[in-house]
Formats: sequence, structure tokens, C-alpha cells
Amino acid sequence: MADLFSSGADAVGASAQGKGPRPLADRLRPKTLAEVIGQSQVLGPQAPLGVMLGSGSLSSLIFWGPPGVGKTTIARLLADETDLHFVQISAIFTGMPELRKVFEAAKMRRTNGQGTLLFVDEIHRFNKAQQDGFLPHMEDGTILLVGATTENPSFELNAAVLSRAQVLVLERLSSGELEQMVARAEAEIGRDLPLDREARAALLDMADGDGRALLNLVEQVAAWKVDAPLGREALSERLMRRAAKYDKSGEEHYNLISALHKSVRGSDPDAALYWYARMLEGGEDPRFLARRLTRMAVEDIALADPQAQGICLQAWEAYERLGSPEGELALAQAVIYLALAPKTNAGYMAYNAARRLAKQSGSEPPPKHIRNAPTKLMKEQGYGEGYAYDHAAEDGFSGQNYFPDGMERPELYAPVERGFERDLKKRMEYFARLRAERSK
Repeated sequence: MADLFSSGADAVGASAQGKGPRPLADRLRPKTLAEVIGQSQVLGPQAPLGVMLGSGSLSSLIFWGPPGVGKTTIARLLADETDLHFVQISAIFTGMPELRKVFEAAKMRRTNGQGTLLFVDEIHRFNKAQQDGFLPHMEDGTILLVGATTENPSFELNAAVLSRAQVLVLERLSSGELEQMVARAEAEIGRDLPLDREARAALLDMADGDGRALLNLVEQVAAWKVDAPLGREALSERLMRRAAKYDKSGEEHYNLISALHKSVRGSDPDAALYWYARMLEGGEDPRFLARRLTRMAVEDIALADPQAQGICLQAWEAYERLGSPEGELALAQAVIYLALAPKTNAGYMAYNAARRLAKQSGSEPPPKHIRNAPTKLMKEQGYGEGYAYDHAAEDGFSGQNYFPDGMERPELYAPVERGFERDLKKRMEYFARLRAERSK
């Protein structure tokens, strides 16, 4: 599939470029790697690609990054830099018959002394069998694979492919880099965009780090015939803002919920509200957020503030009764409450420690004095014998052992000196002192 930055090299499934007017993005395609805007973390002299090119040894690569950051551009220019024949395919439109033709053509080129850089767009869309089909051709040097994906390669690509390729992360373009792109576009057009400073900044925001989208927007704005520079509001009326990048089933979903959870744990209500709003703006189901907020209350706040769980459940119920958008305000208030609540994971850690101990100890029975004795035989076996009824003991506490006989008493719950757990810690210390006294 031909891309904005593809050249006259092969592009399987794409028609030849016509002779009509060339889009701005086509006219601004970088002709060398030095002209690429951004991605210095992979293209710099001491960065991975800079080192590879400097040493004359290019390996198979996986470019992982959002749309419009130069994945195809860099792949094409790498082929130019290394005198490899550039072939581009898209995993969306390519099946095994087409792949076999690509591999056969690459073998013929290799026989004639030329290598092939095979660029695979959306490589994560190939299934396991299709991905495995690349391996022998990568290993014998028939192709140098450069794959592009917007999804996390760890989840989407076979381990065998990843072991034979280096993953390079391409980042969304910064405002400064987008501004460079606008300046380059204005030089190509021969005039400045009819925008004031605020509208120009708004245009960069609309691109949301996507260079391809920015050039498309620039081309639209440049075609407007206006008498004076437009402001932010006028620009917003003429252009639709791009939807924020958010995939409710993809990696971005997990990145943002992780950011929300860690902001709550870090007691930062402003950051927590920001990530909460980002997820809502991306179309996240508020019920998913309500469930995760309740989990945060249980895992990170717990007994430091026993009310936190109730606050979340009440906010969840309020959302169910009010719906959107009013119910989302109730969840937002729960976000604020959780962020400002005292934090503890002592209960969480104690629970995990108890589970580990239960697995290790196997089927150890309870001591006989705390077993029920509903039958005569069980009484004769000593069930319930010697049990001390706590309500009849001094201070309502007997101090008896409740762990299996012979097991060393573990310390599972270690409350912290924060919130309500401070009181629980005092109670534990009180009972521990009485237990030690009465065990003597």
C-alpha cells in the first residue's frame, strides 16, 4: 500500500502515481535522513540507526509508534542509504500468495547481487503463521525486514520475529517539531498561513503529534482566501479537531488506566483528574472506570480510610442512576477523594502473604481446641477440649493460639502509621502484648 512518503520503488497492491497535482505532504517528503523532523532518539549519530549506518551493518527492525511520525519515511530512506531495493506491503491487503511473490522476487534480486528492504506496514495484523513465514528469508539474508506497528510488539508479534529484529520506538512529534514542519510547508507554499499566534498553536494541537495530519490541515488552511489572519475560534469553526488517540482494547487503554491508578496512589488529584478526563474523552466506559476506582480503594487505601470503598460504590451507584454526563461528575469526585485519602497497601500485602503461606503449609489441620465437636466421637478425640471462650476471659481476650500446632506464628499484617490504620496498629500492639503475657 503506497504511503505519503513512498517512492517509485515497489508498493504491492498500489497503483502508480498519476501526473496530477501533488499533495503538500508528497512535495515535502524528506529526501535524506538528515531532513527527517524528529526521532533523534533513533536517528542521531549515537542512536541505534545512526550507529548501524555508521558501521555499515543494518539489521531487521520493528518501528513502533503512533501514526504520522515517519515510520514509512525512515524505512524508505534507509533503503536509499544502503542501496537496498525498497518494497512496501501492507499486512491489511497482503495474503500468503502475495508474500510468496515478494519473497521470490527478493531471491532473484539477491542472485543478481542486490538486497531487498521489505517494509511491512501494520505488521501486527499478520497472524502467527504469516509472521513465521518471514523467518527463513530473514535468516538467509533474502530480505531485510522493517516492520511498522502502532501496537505494542511485545503483545502482537511472535517472539521468533522479535528475536531477529531490533525494536525502535518512534515518538509523537513535539510542538516544536510540528512548528518546524509548518515552517517548511510555508516555504514550499511561498506564503505564511493566514493564522494569528493563538490559532497557529491551536492548529498544532489539532494535529496531536501526527505530522501527516498536520500537513493535511496546513494544506486546507493555505487554500482559504481570507482578508486577515484568523483567530483560534474562527479556526475551530472551520476545522474539526482530531479525536484523541485512544484504543479501548489496545495498549493506550492500559497506559492511561495505569497513569490514573498511579496518580491516585501518588496522592495527586490534579493528575488523576486529567487522566480520568482523558479516558472519558477517548470514549472509555464510565462503568470500567468505576470498577477500577473501587479496586484502587481496596488495594491502595484500604483500612487507612475505610470510607473510601463506600465512596466509590456510592459514586458508581450515582452514575447508574444519573447516567452521562452527570454521573461522571460523581466518579470525578471519587477520584479526588481517593487521591487525597491516606494510603496503605498493608492489607493487600497481608492477603498475598497469607495466600503464599496457605500454599506452603498444605493441609495442616486447625488445632483441636478450636475445632467443633458436634458428635460424641469427636469429643472423645479431643475436639474443642481446652478452648478458652474469649468473652469469659479478662479484657475479652484469651491469647490462645489459632494457628496449626507446630507452626511458628507468622506476622502477616503490618499496618502503617497513616489514617485509620494508625489506630489498628495500636490495637495489634495491644493484643500482641497481652498474648505474650498470657502465653507465659
